[in-house]
Amino acid sequence: MKKLITVALILTMVFTMAACGGNNTDGEGEGGNPITVVSREDGSGTRGAFIELMGIMVDDVDNTTPNAEISQSTSVVVTTVAGNKNAIGYISLASLDDSVKAIKVDGVEPTVDNIKAGTYPVARPFLVVTNDKLNDLTKDFIGFIMSSEGQAVIAEDGCIAVDDAAPAYETKSGLKGKIAVGGSTSVAPVMQKLADAYKAINPDVEIEIQQTGSGAGITSTIEGAVDLGMSSRELKDEEKDKGIEGLTIAMDGIAVIVNKENTVEDLTSEQIRQIFTGEVTEW
Repeated sequence: MKKLITVALILTMVFTMAACGGNNTDGEGEGGNPITVVSREDGSGTRGAFIELMGIMVDDVDNTTPNAEISQSTSVVVTTVAGNKNAIGYISLASLDDSVKAIKVDGVEPTVDNIKAGTYPVARPFLVVTNDKLNDLTKDFIGFIMSSEGQAVIAEDGCIAVDDAAPAYETKSGLKGKIAVGGSTSVAPVMQKLADAYKAINPDVEIEIQQTGSGAGITSTIEGAVDLGMSSRELKDEEKDKGIEGLTIAMDGIAVIVNKENTVEDLTSEQIRQIFTGEVTEW
């Protein structure tokens, strides 16, 4: 009888351990803690790029887990992950701060050098979007963005300049008016820096920046509600067919972030896909 009881206890322990450990990651997590997935809203350029690059989008279907917490902006993702030790999210590398921890992806750190070298797998473009009603003042602002001065501002903000041999900006006298810019919350911080630098040269120009998300910014550009759109993803063919164009002004990495208390340092692209589709639910 004692032998039967002992065998039963051993079997119970084995099944319990299998149940607790059968749906976790292979990283150095805390073990058994439920993962809180934090994602961006539909229409976000960051989300669009992330789900495509990580294999979460399949045949134009976004397979992000329905249990994900949806955040409407980069800052909310950071705040949510910083306040939840079991959370994981993704943000623009340019928006990364020390309140959260960026993990390696496929063994590669999210750095400017690694993105330039093409070794970090989660990178995307920053675009300005224009329509066929582009006015001369907005054209001049775009010229500044693509000048050596504008590309220097981009690099100083932590993004990746796309033209290291850009020409100097040619200052014009008498420029005045207002430029309405709207779109990606990821592009907005560097766009604000560009706007400030441009206004320092052209003090009679006002630049209004609205953070509405890439999708909304593209739509506003198509409708003529803004002079210049911001997008953190490539334009779709059906959007281009509506008379708009995209110009890449910078490159950016998407940092996969976890709480600073989380011991995970590195995840593979496949592990990230499994987490964000809900196939893996525990650290």
